[in-house]
Amino acid sequence: MTSTARARLGELARLFLKLGTVGFGGPAAHIAMMEDEVVRRRRWLSREEFLDYVGATNLIPGPNSTEMAIHVGRARAGTPGLIVAGACFIAPAVLVVGAIAWAYVRFGTLPAAAGVLYGVKPVVIAVVLQALWGLGRTAVKSWWLAALGAAAAAAAALGVHELLVLAGALVLGTLRGRASEPGTGARSLGLATASGAGVAGAPVVVAGGVGAAALGLWPLFGIFLKVGAVLFGSGYVLLAFLRADLVSRLHWLTERQLLDAVAVGQVTPGPVFTTATFVGYVLRGVPGAAVATVGIFLPAFVYVALSGVLLPRLRRSSVARSALDGLNVASLALMAVVTWQLAAAALIDPWTGVLAAAAAVLLLRWRVNASWLVLGGGVAGLLLRSLA
Repeated sequence: MTSTARARLGELARLFLKLGTVGFGGPAAHIAMMEDEVVRRRRWLSREEFLDYVGATNLIPGPNSTEMAIHVGRARAGTPGLIVAGACFIAPAVLVVGAIAWAYVRFGTLPAAAGVLYGVKPVVIAVVLQALWGLGRTAVKSWWLAALGAAAAAAAALGVHELLVLAGALVLGTLRGRASEPGTGARSLGLATASGAGVAGAPVVVAGGVGAAALGLWPLFGIFLKVGAVLFGSGYVLLAFLRADLVSRLHWLTERQLLDAVAVGQVTPGPVFTTATFVGYVLRGVPGAAVATVGIFLPAFVYVALSGVLLPRLRRSSVARSALDGLNVASLALMAVVTWQLAAAALIDPWTGVLAAAAAVLLLRWRVNASWLVLGGGVAGLLLRSLA
């Protein structure tokens, strides 16, 4: 390995260990922080390249922000970078969640994190809005794309499933591209459809045979591998999947334990899929935490390795490029709707409004690093809650 390659891997490791440590707020916040670091500050990717990866992660199952980290790592340092970036983004959350799971098993309660989240959430809103503004200016290249983005946001706000929103945008973008370049659209659309069908269809058989098996490491690995391979959506969708297998079918967890597990994934930094670490530890200690974590995140590495090869080829086709443009604006529309919902939960009093405004000023006027703003928000939240 050359010295340049080693240096790039070191950069990736340091960056994603930091983002995994301070990345509160869910996928929208994580992606916003990545955009700040790899597009605005380090210029490893252009905004257009970053947007393509955002669109690609929305088309495949698994944790979006983890898949974005893996895409960035692959773009920066090839296959070794793919592994290093993904593993380093996941590792801090796994350690934090593992420690909380140990305390939970030992003492039967969850450590309080309300003060930290009180200050972090409004800061995250400012960070995400800044990223949306920058990415939106790149993605919305025409009035047609602006209208498509507005329609996607309206559909998402009305409760249309996110996959239907994305599929609709992809189809409309493809049709628009075909109208301007007849004769090539079927081939380009076929390439995208075939790759998506291969990715989405392969994992369905993974969990077969778990059934009523005894509580062992391989059945546990199989359940979480299935979830990581087929799950689209938020932590609440994850809750539904795990409840069906672990509570209703196998009776390995109680309802309360499962709700506590998902709550831990939501309030700790990093990807919410580290809920698997908590569940695995509760069921089988450290070995259970390890196999559950590997199982739920492994498909993301495989999917990114496969889909990342296709993106440059698709960009070279004007029809596929039009489809990706539609997908990108729809992805940003979904991100905007999620941000609106997060803002309603985060801006609950004058102090949280002040924190959000102060973070916006520091971010836009002085370009303060988003990671420092999140840490500062956490400290401010603890102080404000202690004085209340």
